[in-house]
Amino acid sequence: MNPNASTWKPSVGAASWTPGGGFTAPAPAPAAPAQSASSVSEVDESDPLWQVVLKISEGDRDRALKMINDPDQLSAYPEVTALMEAGDSWEAADMAEQVQTKMTISEDAPAPTPEPMETDEPAKAEEKVEEVQDAEPPVETKEGDPREHLNLVFIGHVDAGKSTLSGNILYLTDNVDKRTIERYEREAKERNRESWFLAFIMDTNEEERAKGKTVEVGKAHFESEVKRYTILDAPGHKNYVPNMIQGASQADIGILVISARKGEFEAGFDRGGQSREHAMLAKTLGVSYLVVVVNKMDEPTVQWKKERFDDIVTKIRPFLRKCGFTIKREVKFIPISGLSGANVKEEVSESECAWWKKMHTAGENNTDKGTLLSLLDSLVIPNREASGHLRIPVLDRYSDRGTVAMGKVESGTIRPGMKVTVMPTRAVYKVDEVCANETPVSGARPGENVLVKLNGAKVEDIRRGFVICSKTDTCRSVDKVICKIAIADMPENTKVMTAGFQCMFHAHTAEEECTVTKIFETTNTRGQVVKGARFASVNMQAVVMLELGQTVPLETFDDMPFLGRFTLRTEGKTVAIGKVQKLPPRKDD
Repeated sequence: MNPNASTWKPSVGAASWTPGGGFTAPAPAPAAPAQSASSVSEVDESDPLWQVVLKISEGDRDRALKMINDPDQLSAYPEVTALMEAGDSWEAADMAEQVQTKMTISEDAPAPTPEPMETDEPAKAEEKVEEVQDAEPPVETKEGDPREHLNLVFIGHVDAGKSTLSGNILYLTDNVDKRTIERYEREAKERNRESWFLAFIMDTNEEERAKGKTVEVGKAHFESEVKRYTILDAPGHKNYVPNMIQGASQADIGILVISARKGEFEAGFDRGGQSREHAMLAKTLGVSYLVVVVNKMDEPTVQWKKERFDDIVTKIRPFLRKCGFTIKREVKFIPISGLSGANVKEEVSESECAWWKKMHTAGENNTDKGTLLSLLDSLVIPNREASGHLRIPVLDRYSDRGTVAMGKVESGTIRPGMKVTVMPTRAVYKVDEVCANETPVSGARPGENVLVKLNGAKVEDIRRGFVICSKTDTCRSVDKVICKIAIADMPENTKVMTAGFQCMFHAHTAEEECTVTKIFETTNTRGQVVKGARFASVNMQAVVMLELGQTVPLETFDDMPFLGRFTLRTEGKTVAIGKVQKLPPRKDD
């Protein structure tokens, strides 16, 4: 190297060749020593600078080596000057090659150790190298389970046996080990509640176990050979109906648990009983099927009597039809014992119940399946559009190295890297990660319960009731709707609904105060229509305008049913169920 050429640096591509060997220049600058054969052999023949210099020296390698060691002499040649000006592009290409190598390296191979650099790299290149080396390895993702996923919400009157049935399903599908069951049996015996031990699987907090009442929506998972399921164990007590609505808003299938014990069915189904209200809410909140499970058939007052089962089915059919269910297609009836497990996974023995096998074989009660789990496996959920517009109503959110939104994919497919718009704020975020059952996946289809990490979002930017949409094809966000409602009940001190009536509006995961501002028409039970009616009463249908306290993401029922259904509640009662018919004209953003 010429010591006076401090501003010249060899090509990055010639990093493995050191010109001049171990040469040092004594004063007063004697002639450079001749190059040895070993020095010549160390030349990188692929180095562009060497190839140009070798061409200038007409193939004379000794002359080329001398020229390489004298940058001042090299700068006199236009070919070398042009090559040096293009040096940056070589470095960029070389850097890109290094990055690509790091990204495609096998997981089984040890990480490469970077060689020490003998020459100073340009500052920009150093920053790129450090960025590549310091980057965290991406989280390994996988395709979601190809089996269909279904949310099951267990609903019904308090003490009907919902938690016991849920716990026994988990036990029968090997999701709870025998030692845990034995511990729960001992704990239940200490509380003098021996039959509660299976309910303890779902009712995990002390308040629920002490009272024997579910308060929060319990969640658990099980699977069969053909499907995956999430159990949503909803509370049955009337004080916790808002929690039940939260669970049912995610559900694909409602399992209405009815107690066959004498007196318990009547208490749950009479006016004010939760069996009636839960069935009505389940239809409003969009379950595709309702499986009516007549539980406690092994109870001493019942003893698997066909007459009791038929009596319950006969009484509940007209009410479910009134709620809007198509009985033949959407409602299934099955007798079980949630405590013993009869007809849950294994069919009840003919010695205990001689009539059931004949009944389900004949396809009566809308099912030809003998057990609850086989019936669930046979159900097909319609209208799941994986290629449709993305819609994920937000159920909750939390912070975990970023803001994570929880919800169920109702339409479309969500993938990491895509951009989404959150309504009603219209904020656009990039999806950093998608998890199904807390496992990172490369995509989630309709029906999946997901956790979505949103890049740049703060916890306060996401709220329950918001809807994650495709970036451009968003749902509407409105504070007024024209809708059709069916009035089911009224508060004690208010016998009729008039303009100015106030209540709570529940739609998908949203909850907002609302006021009835106008009644357009009413229809009574005889089908008589009154235009411009001043009031509406129980058992009437009405077309009304509702004004909401704040904007809520909605669609009409005809466009997207899951964003067009709603419930009106006040003073602990479900007042009406309804469908959104019209939205205000769309304003330019």
